[in-house]
Amino acid sequence: MTPFSLDGLGIQHLPLFVGAGWLLNLTPGPDVFYILANGLRGGWRAGVVAALGITGGCFVHIFAAAIGVSALITASATAFTVLKWLGAAYLVWVGIQMLRAPKPTDATDSIAPPAGDTSASAPKSLKKVFLQGFWTNALNPKVALFFLAFLPQFITPGAAHPTLSFVLLGLLFNVNAIPINLGYAVLAAWAARRMGAVRRGMHRLEQGAGALFVAFGVKLALSATPHH
Repeated sequence: MTPFSLDGLGIQHLPLFVGAGWLLNLTPGPDVFYILANGLRGGWRAGVVAALGITGGCFVHIFAAAIGVSALITASATAFTVLKWLGAAYLVWVGIQMLRAPKPTDATDSIAPPAGDTSASAPKSLKKVFLQGFWTNALNPKVALFFLAFLPQFITPGAAHPTLSFVLLGLLFNVNAIPINLGYAVLAAWAARRMGAVRRGMHRLEQGAGALFVAFGVKLALSATPHH
Protein backbone atom coordinates (compact mmCIF):
# COMPACT_ATOMS: atom_id res chain seq x y z
CA MET A 1 0.00 0.00 0.00
CA THR A 2 1.51 3.34 -1.02
CA PRO A 3 1.20 6.36 1.29
CA PHE A 4 -0.79 8.16 -1.40
CA SER A 5 -3.54 5.56 -1.66
CA LEU A 6 -7.04 6.44 -0.57
CA ASP A 7 -6.81 3.90 2.23
CA GLY A 8 -3.65 5.57 3.39
CA LEU A 9 -5.48 8.88 3.50
CA GLY A 10 -8.30 7.34 5.52
CA ILE A 11 -10.91 7.84 2.78
CA GLN A 12 -13.34 5.19 1.55
CA HIS A 13 -16.14 4.95 -1.06
CA LEU A 14 -14.82 7.99 -2.96
CA PRO A 15 -17.02 7.57 -6.10
CA LEU A 16 -20.12 7.42 -3.89
CA PHE A 17 -18.94 10.52 -2.03
CA VAL A 18 -18.44 12.47 -5.26
CA GLY A 19 -21.81 11.40 -6.69
CA ALA A 20 -23.69 12.19 -3.50
CA GLY A 21 -21.97 15.57 -3.30
CA TRP A 22 -23.06 16.49 -6.82
CA LEU A 23 -26.66 15.52 -6.09
CA LEU A 24 -26.67 17.53 -2.87
CA ASN A 25 -25.23 20.60 -4.58
CA LEU A 26 -27.78 20.37 -7.39
CA THR A 27 -30.61 20.54 -4.84
CA PRO A 28 -32.10 24.06 -4.66
CA GLY A 29 -31.56 25.85 -1.36
CA PRO A 30 -30.54 29.29 -0.06
CA ASP A 31 -27.15 29.07 -1.77
CA VAL A 32 -28.58 28.21 -5.18
CA PHE A 33 -31.25 30.90 -5.01
CA TYR A 34 -28.67 33.50 -3.98
CA ILE A 35 -26.50 32.63 -6.98
CA LEU A 36 -29.47 32.67 -9.36
CA ALA A 37 -30.77 36.00 -8.08
CA ASN A 38 -27.40 37.70 -8.50
CA GLY A 39 -26.82 36.12 -11.90
CA LEU A 40 -30.19 37.36 -13.11
CA ARG A 41 -29.65 40.90 -11.88
CA GLY A 42 -25.93 41.43 -12.42
CA GLY A 43 -24.95 38.98 -15.14
CA TRP A 44 -22.43 36.16 -15.05
CA ARG A 45 -19.80 38.10 -13.09
CA ALA A 46 -22.19 38.72 -10.20
CA GLY A 47 -23.35 35.10 -10.30
CA VAL A 48 -19.79 33.78 -10.27
CA VAL A 49 -18.79 36.06 -7.38
CA ALA A 50 -21.91 34.97 -5.47
CA ALA A 51 -20.90 31.33 -6.02
CA LEU A 52 -17.38 32.06 -4.79
CA GLY A 53 -18.77 33.75 -1.68
CA ILE A 54 -20.90 30.68 -0.93
CA THR A 55 -17.83 28.47 -1.40
CA GLY A 56 -15.81 30.64 0.96
CA GLY A 57 -18.48 30.23 3.63
CA CYS A 58 -18.27 26.45 3.22
CA PHE A 59 -14.54 26.54 3.95
CA VAL A 60 -15.31 28.15 7.31
CA HIS A 61 -17.45 25.16 8.30
CA ILE A 62 -14.93 22.63 7.04
CA PHE A 63 -12.03 24.01 9.06
CA ALA A 64 -14.22 24.79 12.07
CA ALA A 65 -15.44 21.20 12.11
CA ALA A 66 -11.89 19.91 11.70
CA ILE A 67 -10.68 21.78 14.80
CA GLY A 68 -13.75 20.87 16.81
CA VAL A 69 -15.67 24.16 16.82
CA SER A 70 -18.63 22.70 14.96
CA ALA A 71 -18.66 19.72 17.30
CA LEU A 72 -18.77 22.14 20.22
CA ILE A 73 -21.70 23.99 18.63
CA THR A 74 -23.48 20.67 18.12
CA ALA A 75 -22.88 19.65 21.73
CA SER A 76 -23.92 23.01 23.20
CA ALA A 77 -27.59 23.92 22.89
CA THR A 78 -26.79 27.54 23.74
CA ALA A 79 -24.06 27.89 21.12
CA PHE A 80 -26.25 26.28 18.48
CA THR A 81 -29.20 28.52 19.35
CA VAL A 82 -27.10 31.69 19.17
CA LEU A 83 -25.65 30.78 15.77
CA LYS A 84 -29.07 29.61 14.58
CA TRP A 85 -30.68 32.96 15.36
CA LEU A 86 -27.78 34.89 13.82
CA GLY A 87 -28.06 32.81 10.65
CA ALA A 88 -31.85 33.11 10.55
CA ALA A 89 -31.72 36.89 11.02
CA TYR A 90 -29.13 37.23 8.26
CA LEU A 91 -31.15 35.11 5.81
CA VAL A 92 -34.24 37.20 6.50
CA TRP A 93 -32.24 40.42 6.09
CA VAL A 94 -30.82 39.28 2.72
CA GLY A 95 -34.31 38.24 1.62
CA ILE A 96 -35.74 41.65 2.53
CA GLN A 97 -32.94 43.34 0.57
CA MET A 98 -33.91 41.27 -2.48
CA LEU A 99 -37.59 42.09 -2.03
CA ARG A 100 -36.78 45.80 -1.81
CA ALA A 101 -34.40 45.80 -4.79
CA PRO A 102 -35.40 48.38 -7.44
CA LYS A 103 -36.53 47.23 -10.85
CA PRO A 104 -33.51 46.84 -13.16
CA THR A 105 -33.28 48.97 -16.28
CA ASP A 106 -32.45 47.79 -19.78
CA ALA A 107 -28.88 48.97 -19.20
CA THR A 108 -28.37 46.69 -16.23
CA ASP A 109 -26.17 44.16 -17.98
CA SER A 110 -23.22 44.10 -15.61
CA ILE A 111 -22.51 44.39 -11.94
CA ALA A 112 -20.65 47.71 -12.14
CA PRO A 113 -22.71 50.93 -12.43
CA PRO A 114 -21.75 53.60 -14.96
CA ALA A 115 -19.09 56.06 -13.86
CA GLY A 116 -20.57 58.67 -11.57
CA ASP A 117 -23.85 56.78 -11.15
CA THR A 118 -24.87 56.95 -7.49
CA SER A 119 -28.57 56.28 -8.00
CA ALA A 120 -30.46 53.79 -5.86
CA SER A 121 -30.94 51.59 -8.94
CA ALA A 122 -27.20 50.95 -9.34
CA PRO A 123 -26.37 47.24 -8.95
CA LYS A 124 -24.57 45.88 -5.92
CA SER A 125 -20.77 45.88 -5.91
CA LEU A 126 -18.96 42.60 -6.41
CA LYS A 127 -17.54 42.91 -2.89
CA LYS A 128 -21.03 43.15 -1.41
CA VAL A 129 -22.23 40.20 -3.49
CA PHE A 130 -19.29 38.09 -2.27
CA LEU A 131 -19.66 39.04 1.40
CA GLN A 132 -23.41 38.42 1.44
CA GLY A 133 -22.87 34.98 -0.08
CA PHE A 134 -20.07 34.24 2.38
CA TRP A 135 -22.09 35.16 5.47
CA THR A 136 -25.25 33.49 4.16
CA ASN A 137 -23.35 30.20 4.31
CA ALA A 138 -20.98 30.81 7.23
CA LEU A 139 -23.79 31.79 9.63
CA ASN A 140 -25.93 28.76 8.86
CA PRO A 141 -25.40 26.11 11.59
CA LYS A 142 -27.20 23.53 9.45
CA VAL A 143 -24.17 23.56 7.13
CA ALA A 144 -21.91 22.73 10.09
CA LEU A 145 -24.22 19.90 11.11
CA PHE A 146 -24.28 18.62 7.54
CA PHE A 147 -20.50 18.32 7.34
CA LEU A 148 -20.30 16.67 10.77
CA ALA A 149 -22.94 14.11 9.76
CA PHE A 150 -21.97 13.51 6.12
CA LEU A 151 -18.18 13.48 5.89
CA PRO A 152 -17.38 10.93 8.66
CA GLN A 153 -19.31 8.27 6.73
CA PHE A 154 -16.51 8.28 4.16
CA ILE A 155 -13.61 8.18 6.62
CA THR A 156 -12.07 4.74 7.05
CA PRO A 157 -12.69 3.30 10.55
CA GLY A 158 -9.51 3.54 12.56
CA ALA A 159 -7.95 6.06 10.16
CA ALA A 160 -4.53 7.18 11.40
CA HIS A 161 -5.31 10.87 10.83
CA PRO A 162 -9.10 11.36 10.81
CA THR A 163 -8.81 15.16 11.02
CA LEU A 164 -6.72 15.21 7.84
CA SER A 165 -9.22 12.87 6.16
CA PHE A 166 -12.06 15.18 7.19
CA VAL A 167 -10.32 18.26 5.77
CA LEU A 168 -9.47 16.48 2.51
CA LEU A 169 -13.07 15.31 2.05
CA GLY A 170 -14.35 18.80 2.84
CA LEU A 171 -11.99 20.37 0.31
CA LEU A 172 -13.05 17.81 -2.29
CA PHE A 173 -16.73 18.51 -1.57
CA ASN A 174 -16.15 22.22 -2.09
CA VAL A 175 -14.13 21.74 -5.28
CA ASN A 176 -16.86 19.47 -6.68
CA ALA A 177 -19.47 22.09 -5.84
CA ILE A 178 -17.73 24.89 -7.75
CA PRO A 179 -18.67 23.73 -11.30
CA ILE A 180 -22.29 23.26 -10.26
CA ASN A 181 -22.49 26.69 -8.61
CA LEU A 182 -20.78 28.31 -11.60
CA GLY A 183 -23.24 26.49 -13.85
CA TYR A 184 -26.14 28.05 -11.96
CA ALA A 185 -24.49 31.48 -12.35
CA VAL A 186 -24.04 31.08 -16.10
CA LEU A 187 -27.57 29.69 -16.46
CA ALA A 188 -29.02 32.72 -14.69
CA ALA A 189 -26.98 35.13 -16.84
CA TRP A 190 -28.06 33.30 -20.00
CA ALA A 191 -31.70 33.50 -18.90
CA ALA A 192 -31.31 37.23 -18.27
CA ARG A 193 -29.94 37.79 -21.77
CA ARG A 194 -32.69 35.68 -23.34
CA MET A 195 -35.29 37.77 -21.54
CA GLY A 196 -34.02 40.86 -23.29
CA ALA A 197 -36.32 43.74 -22.47
CA VAL A 198 -38.56 41.67 -20.22
CA ARG A 199 -36.86 43.00 -17.09
CA ARG A 200 -39.96 42.87 -14.96
CA GLY A 201 -39.84 39.10 -15.18
CA MET A 202 -36.30 39.19 -13.79
CA HIS A 203 -37.45 41.48 -11.01
CA ARG A 204 -40.24 39.07 -10.07
CA LEU A 205 -37.77 36.19 -10.01
CA GLU A 206 -35.48 38.13 -7.68
CA GLN A 207 -38.42 38.98 -5.45
CA GLY A 208 -39.36 35.31 -5.44
CA ALA A 209 -35.82 34.43 -4.37
CA GLY A 210 -36.07 37.08 -1.65
CA ALA A 211 -39.30 35.58 -0.36
CA LEU A 212 -37.63 32.15 -0.30
CA PHE A 213 -34.71 33.58 1.69
CA VAL A 214 -37.13 34.99 4.25
CA ALA A 215 -38.86 31.59 4.40
CA PHE A 216 -35.52 29.80 4.82
CA GLY A 217 -34.64 32.19 7.65
CA VAL A 218 -37.94 31.58 9.42
CA LYS A 219 -37.56 27.83 8.96
CA LEU A 220 -34.05 27.96 10.41
CA ALA A 221 -35.24 30.03 13.39
CA LEU A 222 -38.00 27.51 14.11
CA SER A 223 -35.76 24.45 13.70
CA ALA A 224 -35.21 22.31 16.76
CA THR A 225 -31.95 22.20 18.65
CA PRO A 226 -30.13 18.89 18.07
CA HIS A 227 -30.63 16.30 20.81
CA HIS A 228 -27.53 15.34 22.77
